[in-house]
Amino acid sequence: MKTKNLFILLISLVVVMIGYGIAMPVLPFFLESLGGRGIHYGLLIASYGVMQLFFAPIWGSLSDKIGRKPLLLLGLTGMGIAMVIIALATELWMLYGAQILNGILSSATLPAAQAYAGDFSTPEQRGGAMGKVGGAIGLGLILGPGLGGFLAAQTISTPFFVAAGFCLVTFFMVLLVLPESLSREERTKTIEVRFLQVTGLWKSLFSPIGFGLSMAFVAIFGQTIFSGIYGLYALNRFGSGPEEVGAIMMGMAFMYALAQGIIVGPLTRRFGEKKVIIFGLLGNAFGFMLILLAQSFISALLAMSFFILLNALLKPAALAEISKKTSVKQGRAMGMAEASMSLGRIFGPLWAGAVFDFNMFLPFISGIILFVVLFGVSFQKGVKDGVVFQPSLSGEEG
Repeated sequence: MKTKNLFILLISLVVVMIGYGIAMPVLPFFLESLGGRGIHYGLLIASYGVMQLFFAPIWGSLSDKIGRKPLLLLGLTGMGIAMVIIALATELWMLYGAQILNGILSSATLPAAQAYAGDFSTPEQRGGAMGKVGGAIGLGLILGPGLGGFLAAQTISTPFFVAAGFCLVTFFMVLLVLPESLSREERTKTIEVRFLQVTGLWKSLFSPIGFGLSMAFVAIFGQTIFSGIYGLYALNRFGSGPEEVGAIMMGMAFMYALAQGIIVGPLTRRFGEKKVIIFGLLGNAFGFMLILLAQSFISALLAMSFFILLNALLKPAALAEISKKTSVKQGRAMGMAEASMSLGRIFGPLWAGAVFDFNMFLPFISGIILFVVLFGVSFQKGVKDGVVFQPSLSGEEG
């Protein structure tokens, strides 16, 4: 029964993330049709991240009090309503309103889904269960953008109506088929919410986990510089449509899943986390350079694949570095890491959108400069600490 319930949850997550992925490649074109510019797109993406940062802890704690299922349904409802609002939008403020609503309500989905998977698994099985949740989300994000690009050939609002339909289907799957996982006896009486504490995060940067926290931020910041502006970049430079951008984003999601699911583990075991991070930084700079040099859809796809492959190595390597070096509880350390990455999701699109309006190449040029500087600093530190040239056995570093 537990396996069956987890399977239903995973299918639900795949379906809803297909719906989310459908909208991804189309939003830049919808924004431009309403007179939006790069800064508007950056603000749209960042506003979603800000709402997630503040409301995800609330929904996660509330799910401990009232159960997982109501929060799953709330998240699905919020995403569905937001997609309909976007499809019907005639003014920029309507897009902002939809994104803010989406960020507030749909941020209930992932914490509730992770808690649901945790309820139905033993401590030994928990890592695998969380991995399956992440895999279901990744599969939906791989399949969705291509479908969104195809649907945009009908009308630019069609993908958002279809995404709302996916949310509706998932809503009834959860409502009618998925049982509640948290018994009344196990529910908490009060709601305890811990928001991001900026002072605590700042102090942690000067602790043994400071390097890992910085790299977790940089990984997401660099990734969202690309994903936060590439649709507008492709439109302005190549005249690409939603179909081409959807294909690029499908490739991006696939390479990200490939790197994190298959490649990063053997690399960190062979070379150690710090070596993977140091040379991953250089690879990210080179990847941004390839994106700038790309002159066609095929070369752009290859350049993006290289960049995302190297970028995707940074996050898990940084998290492993934090886990190994932390002097506090693992949960608290991972909370700090998530806070760092949330800030990356906010500031990456904001920066990319702002500089894009001055010159479409600036987001990627600034990314090259950032990663080259960080590579130089990290390489020098690695040489000083004996990390770069000292062989690693089973991921152990000197």
